[in-house]
Amino acid sequence: MDSSDNSDAPSPQSAETSLVTAGRDTKAQKGFVNPPVVHGSTVLYPTAEDLHAHRSEYQYGRHGTPTTRALQETLMALEGPQCAGVGLAPSGLAAISTALLAVLRAGDHLLVSDSVYQPTRRFCNGLLTRYGVEITYFDPLAGIDIQTLFKANTRAVLVEAPGSQSFEMADIPAIAAVAHAHGALVIDDNTWATPLYHRSLEQGVDISLQAATKYIGGHSDIMFGTISANATAWPVISETIRLLGICAGPDDVFLALRGLRTLAVRLAQHYRSGLEIARWLQGRPEVARVLHPALESDPGHAIWRRDFTGASGLFSIVLKPRPQTAVDAMLNSLKLFGMGFSWGGFESLIIPFDCSSYRTATRWNPGGPTLRLHIGLEAADDLKADLDRGFAALNAA
Repeated sequence: MDSSDNSDAPSPQSAETSLVTAGRDTKAQKGFVNPPVVHGSTVLYPTAEDLHAHRSEYQYGRHGTPTTRALQETLMALEGPQCAGVGLAPSGLAAISTALLAVLRAGDHLLVSDSVYQPTRRFCNGLLTRYGVEITYFDPLAGIDIQTLFKANTRAVLVEAPGSQSFEMADIPAIAAVAHAHGALVIDDNTWATPLYHRSLEQGVDISLQAATKYIGGHSDIMFGTISANATAWPVISETIRLLGICAGPDDVFLALRGLRTLAVRLAQHYRSGLEIARWLQGRPEVARVLHPALESDPGHAIWRRDFTGASGLFSIVLKPRPQTAVDAMLNSLKLFGMGFSWGGFESLIIPFDCSSYRTATRWNPGGPTLRLHIGLEAADDLKADLDRGFAALNAA
């Protein structure tokens, strides 16, 4: 809480307010609005007795500093009352791998959504299988039917809603109910919506992950990951973070915290512009289909409307059949849309993708070339003009 406010005032109720006020103590910060960036490893103890008893607010830089605590408190306020703790990691993939290593051991069985982030899939097929964990991929639209895939040794279910390329919308509450009935934990990659628009811990998820590289950082200048857990999962997450020596650099922690303060206004613009351009693309003759769960025509719209309070700027489109040379001509003609393998920053991005080579539980056959777009903070009309230029190049090729 910001100590410059009345200490008797009630705690903020809205997430937007918590993003601004949580994790702040201006008295401890000598009056400054933001906490200092603490670069430190060693913490000194005043007496031998304090050293023996580990009596200190902080024990070692890897285990936390005033900067990391400010970020963790803000993230906990954003995640909601079900959050028992937040771990910080040096990348989104590090957050995912740490969470999976925390809950799994040799002989366990893991269920993974077939639409999951591809580096996650590589980690599962590589390191986890090498360590004796059995992996089964499932249709992200399975819902309650996922119960047929559970085994006696199924330890966890990993979901991503929506999928970050193909945008299928999983029914997380239904999956969580089945998982918990079988004694399994549910892990959710919540990067697309963030806890601002989707409090997955309140919908049965035990561990909520984010590639904070994306919307939390917001400026394409950090690598960062977060692991938020409920009371059931937090003890093993916290222990694993310490055992693996997972920590994030102080400057990135500070930049993540700075990004969080403006998350609400930035994400609102991404949401608004993204939906406007998605609807505009629906009317383009070159586009066969727009994959965006906030569109009324999307198969996952009902679940999105039920479980989410907003959407981000990331979605995909399926073009009508065209040769790759024509698609490349479109991409090369764009001026505002950059080509790069990330999203969540202030700039608009576009990449071609093809899931067909690595899907195993479902078949990816969209019927035409597919492009993933991230709608940044530029004016929507300017982005439409840029895409219009791209479509002209597509048609001319």
